[in-house]
Amino acid sequence: MSAVPEAYSYTLTLGGRYAGAQEWVIRPDKGQVVARVQTDFSGALPAGRRVQESRMNPQTYASAAYAEAEGQNRRPNFETIFDERSGLVTLRQGKDEASHPLLTPHHDPLSLLLWLRGGEHPQDDTVRMVGGVVHVQTLPSSSVQGQAAQVYFLRPGGAYVYVEQQSPHRLLRLIQPSDFGPVEATLNLERPRTPGKASDRTANDKPANERRPAQSGGNKPRRRNKS
Repeated sequence: MSAVPEAYSYTLTLGGRYAGAQEWVIRPDKGQVVARVQTDFSGALPAGRRVQESRMNPQTYASAAYAEAEGQNRRPNFETIFDERSGLVTLRQGKDEASHPLLTPHHDPLSLLLWLRGGEHPQDDTVRMVGGVVHVQTLPSSSVQGQAAQVYFLRPGGAYVYVEQQSPHRLLRLIQPSDFGPVEATLNLERPRTPGKASDRTANDKPANERRPAQSGGNKPRRRNKS
């Protein structure tokens, strides 16, 4: 993990149609790594917003805490806290809270992606998350917008992760199934991102030419009545 904050912008598409935008900011903080992802769904998907934040170990990318918020809510509707001192995993959803023993390091949806980006793992591996285990299968390398990429397949869930083979090993493309079909998120390579500036814009703040579908790209949306 670089000591310099990173920021990336992605375009979402569903079946080749524009489906929203996603902004990543990754930064060091008090000896840990913090990743914040804001996804704004629109176009081919029902309009909505999801904000995810993960705090993790900078060497192992094991999760220390994870939270999700939907819509304009600032307060997370879902949280997990992995407390090594107490040896407990605490889950909060709305007003409900439950804890159970923390017996092994866990990943969350964001820390898992950054762990894959780190590249220090077997070709095929199994990692533990709150809901169970995720099997990581290494597939033949591919290319995304002219950049060589290592491809991983995650199951259950059926997600594909394309990681840039050369430094800085960016997440070039993410593909996840959803209720509406496979949603792709493809990294925008047109110009560098600056944390706290362009990365703070939402999909509606972008110029019109950026709001048009250009590349296949994803994150998993939910239905209106359901980050």
